[in-house]
Amino acid sequence: MKKSSSIILAFVLLLVIAAVYRIIPGRPGGFAPQYSMAVFGGAIFLKDKKWAFLLPIGSLFISDVIYQILFKANLTTMPGFYSGQLVNYAIFASVTFFGFLLKKQNVLNIAVVSILAATYYFVVSNFAVWAMTDYYPHTYIGLTACYEAAIPFYKYSLYASLVFSALLFGGYALLEKYKLKSEQVTI
Repeated sequence: MKKSSSIILAFVLLLVIAAVYRIIPGRPGGFAPQYSMAVFGGAIFLKDKKWAFLLPIGSLFISDVIYQILFKANLTTMPGFYSGQLVNYAIFASVTFFGFLLKKQNVLNIAVVSILAATYYFVVSNFAVWAMTDYYPHTYIGLTACYEAAIPFYKYSLYASLVFSALLFGGYALLEKYKLKSEQVTI
């Protein structure tokens, strides 16, 4: 797929804006654009899938680097790099597959896939926290406690998935419509 300079610029801007948004203090936990970016990337970059995966992972990595710098400067208590990070990246990358399911992009399909993606991330990532750490006992009660503790994050991730998917897919549809109109005018 040949990339125009405007597409590359938009891609880089989206990466940076999402990364910076993720580190904003006071933002509700889980309310971030990365879920939607994964779905959007999967739906839009079907012919060149590396871009689909790079969109959410790139923004996560950039924000994690910023978090690490702030952590080292004692400006935050949250480190950018932590054990289990590669597992988290793999789970986020797998969310991109939900975008591949969007054969017909309409409001209902985008909303359903966005909700499924956030739910998938909630289930898999919290199972990984329970299985790979000592935060919770490795019992059924420990697993349910892990999921219960993550419900506030899940709620905000659902909201974020719907809001940011509307912005990304809606913005893309408007750009495509504008591009089509401008091409019709120049003919």
